Amino acid sequence: MNFATVNTPEGQLYGAISEEGFVALSPDFPQWPSLRNVITAAALPALAQAAEGRPITHSNGSFSYAIPVPDPEKIICVGVNFPDRNAEYKDGQDAPPNMSLFPRFARSFTGHGEALLRPPETPQLDYEGEIAIIIGKAGRRISQGDAFDHIAAITLCNEGTLRDWVRHAKFNVTQGKNWDSSGAIGPWLVPFERAEQLDDIRLTTHVNGELRQDDRTSRMLFPIRRQIEYISTFTTLVPGDIIITGTPTGAGARFDPPRFLVPGDEIIVAAEGIGELRNTVRDE
Repeated sequence: MNFATVNTPEGQLYGAISEEGFVALSPDFPQWPSLRNVITAAALPALAQAAEGRPITHSNGSFSYAIPVPDPEKIICVGVNFPDRNAEYKDGQDAPPNMSLFPRFARSFTGHGEALLRPPETPQLDYEGEIAIIIGKAGRRISQGDAFDHIAAITLCNEGTLRDWVRHAKFNVTQGKNWDSSGAIGPWLVPFERAEQLDDIRLTTHVNGELRQDDRTSRMLFPIRRQIEYISTFTTLVPGDIIITGTPTGAGARFDPPRFLVPGDEIIVAAEGIGELRNTVRDE
């Protein structure tokens, strides 16, 4: 059973998702104001049990998706994490010994079905399809062998980027990665139960029906176990934290000429066992 945070006429709610619609569960669990609190309490199984046999409370079309964990303490993104992405830099260097990381803020993401915003300051809005993991158990200096025990759920991300703004400074990309509603996370959380859900799954991105990105998690330069180990070395990972694990080659900036997103485009990020994250684009 998958879980989502949605916006409704009654306000923001969380609950279970089915093909027919949404089952609101948050009114029954006031002690857990958001899915972050549910995850902190290790209570996704309790939500699943509560959802069994319940009728749909909101039919499809009567709600919109928010990002599944609306209030994470931190969102950490892994850059240049597939072999062909490393080759795109054309600097002749092998993969580095350690991963590139940068932060994103929750406000920079919107939900499934919503429009990414292209700001008036630049037309260079680009897409990056990725898999995101949600931390379920706190830890510091987590070993690779224990890493998957710290994951509560998985979801998808379109890690939208304003390309010229990632080059505004010498040492960072943060300002090009954090424009309001420039990316998306969702649609829902898939509870993480076994390694096969992450070890070797296909990840794709389509733009207006055209396949642009296509790779498998087994080809990551820094596998997800290593990401958790490395990141938790310098910061304590806590429940609800999000790690966005890297995008394959094929982003719009890598075409000649570049193929940036324009209003009306539709982007679909998909991964086996997770689903599809769909978004359009409009000008801010």
